[in-house]
Amino acid sequence: MSKVDLVSVIVTTYNWSSALAMVLQSLQDQNDRNFEIVIADDGSDDETRDLIAGFAKECPIPVKHFWQEDNGFRVARARNGALSLCSGDLVIFIDGDCCVMPDFVTRHRKAVTEGCFVTGKRVFLKRNFTQMLMRKQPNFHKWPRFALFTLGLTGQCNRPFQFMPLPQSGKSLWKHENCWKKAQTCNLAVLRTDIDRVAGFDESYEGHGLEDSDFVLRLLRSGLKRKNLEYSSPVLHLFHDRKIAQRHAGADDNRIHFSNLENDTVRFLPGRSMFLAPEAAE
Repeated sequence: MSKVDLVSVIVTTYNWSSALAMVLQSLQDQNDRNFEIVIADDGSDDETRDLIAGFAKECPIPVKHFWQEDNGFRVARARNGALSLCSGDLVIFIDGDCCVMPDFVTRHRKAVTEGCFVTGKRVFLKRNFTQMLMRKQPNFHKWPRFALFTLGLTGQCNRPFQFMPLPQSGKSLWKHENCWKKAQTCNLAVLRTDIDRVAGFDESYEGHGLEDSDFVLRLLRSGLKRKNLEYSSPVLHLFHDRKIAQRHAGADDNRIHFSNLENDTVRFLPGRSMFLAPEAAE
């Protein structure tokens, strides 16, 4: 087992302050209190920045905020910027539209072992239920697991069995141990030493897509195994159909970058990283 003291939770966000407020509240309500919140802000406006500043003043959990200019979808760079502020031994990545249950940090802390990174599931909340949450702002992330399970039975979300603490076999934990597919940074935990080994995210990815797949594939190539959590720590993904065309420019280049990485079976370090010294990223 790896001994993890402080955990850093990186939350990626861009201009959806009402959703971010719910996510931050769910982090403030964690049973595990030995962690910090680090916002990876890809250029949000003053409304989001004011929300984060106000939350940081009242929250008993340390809050740090990395902000960069809005110049298109550059979450790889934003996450590297957030990493430069992190003090934790373990880094958990989530998104600013994904609330978490009170035992989320606890379960990831317990799951991580040396030689692996941990991926969890995402439960998609439906449009009508998300709209109700936005209006009434209930602390639904604190509902009992059975109550969340019934959301699936009534068509308010998918994957209801992710809320049930069912036993998971060793075979199930490691069934994707060498696979990068469907591993995403909305629910991903990695030891900081392993992040440093691959020099973080490749900032050449701009526009939406594949920057997280690139990161995961390089973690695998560095010698790590993927540990797949079921029935324990899903994130609760708020419904949205927000897509801003100009922020997604460059997605075609991302496919080329990732294809080049797949075909290059040796490389696992990116070309550059803003949180390592230049000689370490070369």
